[in-house]
Amino acid sequence: MANDVKLLLVDDNPMVLGMLQQALTAFARVATAGDAADALLKAVDDPPDLVVCDYRMPGMDGRQLVEKLKSRPATANFSAVLMASRTDIDERLAPQDAADDYLVKPFFLKDATRRIKRTVDRIALEKLAKTAPSDGVVRGNLSQMNVIDLMQSLEMGRKSCQLKLNNDGEKCEVFFVEGQVKHATYGSLSGDEAVFKVLRWTSGNFELNFEGKTDKETTKLNTQGLLMEGLRLLDESQREGGGEAAEEASAGAAASSASSSPGGSSRGRTEEEEDVLLDS
Repeated sequence: MANDVKLLLVDDNPMVLGMLQQALTAFARVATAGDAADALLKAVDDPPDLVVCDYRMPGMDGRQLVEKLKSRPATANFSAVLMASRTDIDERLAPQDAADDYLVKPFFLKDATRRIKRTVDRIALEKLAKTAPSDGVVRGNLSQMNVIDLMQSLEMGRKSCQLKLNNDGEKCEVFFVEGQVKHATYGSLSGDEAVFKVLRWTSGNFELNFEGKTDKETTKLNTQGLLMEGLRLLDESQREGGGEAAEEASAGAAASSASSSPGGSSRGRTEEEEDVLLDS
């Protein structure tokens, strides 16, 4: 199910534009533009939550487009992802630029989709938080945003909160401080082991309490370390014949983990995972 996130996709290459649009429509409300001038008009008409834009375009480039949109109060409130070559990122696009993230071109379509989805999930979570009921607790379904997506979104947004997870009567609590997991409990387990137990969950419910705090610190790894180690353990379980559930969890963890590496490239790509390589 698509999130209520408005995404404006801008690229002068029709093939790249069309393939990204098709891939991202499942996660957001996608509008497209073939150049910066068209993007400006569409952004004024319907301000986006996220702009994914090619850096090198004829006329106004992607950075200039983002700067123009940011300079106007009516269109300033959005996140930006720029698609650019490694050389352009290193030599022309400084860290203080307006972009929140970069996609290194060329990239595989699946990797780009996963990386952009992380930003979409973060924005969706922030929008949910703004519309939280009077008790301030954000509630949702893990079928729309699973545990790995939630953890990555909270890390990206540097959120401090209490995350409650419930799946068929099984419960877990995870506490975050500025996006990093500090304490977790699952039955008699606590710390890293408690987190590893719930990474495979893609059904059930979650609650986010941004007032929830704890003085306990039971985890040893940071959020990204927990996700990577959880992926390794799930892969190991699959190799040892852990069954269908382990295989599904491993696949889900692999999808989110791949998007966390710079440029969205994944390690150990198998023949089945090969997909379209996109460039300018």
